[in-house]
Amino acid sequence: MTLQGQRKLRRSLRRIPWYLVWIVVTVVTLFPLYWLIIVSSRSRIELFTEKSLIQTTFYEENFVRPLLNDIYGQYLLNSVFIALGNTVLVTVVALLGVYALSRYRLRGADSIFFWTITNRMAPPAAFMLPLFLIYTKIFAFPDGWSLYDTHIGLILAYCVFNLPFAMWLLKGIVDNIPTDIDDAARVDGMTTLGIVFRIIMPLAGPAIATVALLSWLFSWNEFLFAATLSSVRARTITTGLAEFVTITGTNWGEMAAMAVVAILPAVFFLGLVQKYLVAGMTFGAVRE
Repeated sequence: MTLQGQRKLRRSLRRIPWYLVWIVVTVVTLFPLYWLIIVSSRSRIELFTEKSLIQTTFYEENFVRPLLNDIYGQYLLNSVFIALGNTVLVTVVALLGVYALSRYRLRGADSIFFWTITNRMAPPAAFMLPLFLIYTKIFAFPDGWSLYDTHIGLILAYCVFNLPFAMWLLKGIVDNIPTDIDDAARVDGMTTLGIVFRIIMPLAGPAIATVALLSWLFSWNEFLFAATLSSVRARTITTGLAEFVTITGTNWGEMAAMAVVAILPAVFFLGLVQKYLVAGMTFGAVRE
């Protein structure tokens, strides 16, 4: 063996412990998901009698009964509608707000941006009582309608923590886009909204995709607001999982099945826009 070959061999041998470490980390990370799938595939009897980690059968009733014969199909649709609605609202408002803070000399602009970010720093529980009182007392009408237990109510509530994060992520990116582009567009007769949506949005596309994805994930996985500000009509799939825990016992198979259903859309969208996520997180990091 040549000297160069020996060096490559020694480098490979030195990497083996690191490979083993990453293998262990991967197994520890993915095993709960694997076990979740196993539990969702077993009947109640199999859960307490079968000890194997390899599942050869599939008990489809765990998926069919909650989704088709119970209300969990509606919970799933509620989650999709609320997450998409909040994502669109947060992305548009954050882009417009960041553009205003970046391009116009507003009195107290730095303070406005800072106090907006503090909403993300505070724990979500700090907003629960004020929001509950606003939804049930202030925005409650004699005909019985209120923001409580409505889709629009949860969409607006999720803006409390998604909008500050979106503005924080987009602020530096919009600042790095030269203002000369705006001036040239105005000379050509383009309006401010035209500049934002036809110039700034394409230039900041990866970052906006990142904001949209993370806003969707945060809305999809949120539990505290959904559990407090909804009852039946606007209940989401994440809060619906808690209903499998009753005083008579826990239906582990159906709970695991609905948890798998709740995970799949997030995994799908994350894989779909993964390249935009990486590009968006690094966009604007290097200045010329």
